[in-house]
Amino acid sequence: MARPELCVIFNPAAGKHRGRRRLEQIRHAWGPHVDFRPTLHAGHALDVAEAAAREGFPVVAAAGGDGTAHEVLNGLMRVRNPHVAFTILPIGSANDYAYSLGLMDAQPPPERWVDVGSVRAPDGRQRYFGCCLGLGLNGRVTWESRRIRRLQGVFLYGLATIRALLHHYEFPPMTLHFDDAPPWPTPTLLFSALVGKREGGFEFAPQAEVDDGWLDYVHAADLSRWQILHFLPRLALLGPPPANYPKIRQGRCRRVKLESATPLIVHTDGEFFCTPEEKVCELEIEVMPK
Repeated sequence: MARPELCVIFNPAAGKHRGRRRLEQIRHAWGPHVDFRPTLHAGHALDVAEAAAREGFPVVAAAGGDGTAHEVLNGLMRVRNPHVAFTILPIGSANDYAYSLGLMDAQPPPERWVDVGSVRAPDGRQRYFGCCLGLGLNGRVTWESRRIRRLQGVFLYGLATIRALLHHYEFPPMTLHFDDAPPWPTPTLLFSALVGKREGGFEFAPQAEVDDGWLDYVHAADLSRWQILHFLPRLALLGPPPANYPKIRQGRCRRVKLESATPLIVHTDGEFFCTPEEKVCELEIEVMPK
């Protein structure tokens, strides 16, 4: 029998265990043409993806949510074999990366080269992200979302945002260096750098393109809780507020260096890059085109 051409790395608990039926449909439809490989624990998809790339599968797919996609992407980036393509079978809670790639549509886009984000800390750790990086309040929203059962998508992250506002409302001073611009000291409630369009089910960067060579960013300074709650419904329905909205800055860059007065909590594609206990106060974020 011919060797399978597609390796599907799947998370058995994807979509809070709601993805099993979709996965069985895929298994039934594709049969012997696919090699299905389950993940056994957090971080396992990274090693499985690296092995699949080294074995030379033409296509490696992440079946799950953004967490599984994130790990598979990082595993493939260890090898960087240009003959191995990556795709996502979106059966998770948010599916932000799959949405940004156009893989939620009835007719997926053709194969193409896309950008990848990279983040580094002074201690040498590095992580790649396909869709988004968020810190401050956004990192806390990710933290709270892990403690909520049953809900998915915008409802999950909407409730997590309210919890984060109640328990983790702060805006420590930070200094941001965008490309070659002068340093910008500012209080920071949240900061997001996006290759894709969405973060936590919300369209933070509706104009972003995954292959344009730019990071789209959103920065919020010392907004009040009322201001945040005021534009949350708008964010869910229409995207970010206008460019001149008080205390919110939006733009594009190719790299940003960030220095914080307090330890950071940062997620990449919904997976934690660092938490305050790890005492990371500086980051270098950049886009890797194509």
